[in-house]
Amino acid sequence: MASSAPRSAVLSVSMIMFGLGLLAIVAIFVLFALGYQNLPIWLNLATLLCPAGLIFGVIATVLRNRRR
Repeated sequence: MASSAPRSAVLSVSMIMFGLGLLAIVAIFVLFALGYQNLPIWLNLATLLCPAGLIFGVIATVLRNRRR
C-alpha cells in the first residue's frame, strides 16, 4: 500500500473553513424553518466560508500536485 502524503496547513485550514461555512448554511436553514427572518449579518457572511474553503482547498491541492 502506498503511504499518504502529509497534508499541508493550507489544506487543513480550507477544510475547517468549508466545514464552518456548511455549518452556517445549515444554521440559517434551521433558523428560517423555525420562523426567524431577520438573521444577523455575521451569520450570513459566515456562509461565504464554504465557497472560500472550497476554492482554497482546490488551489492548495493543485499547487501541491504540481510540485511533485
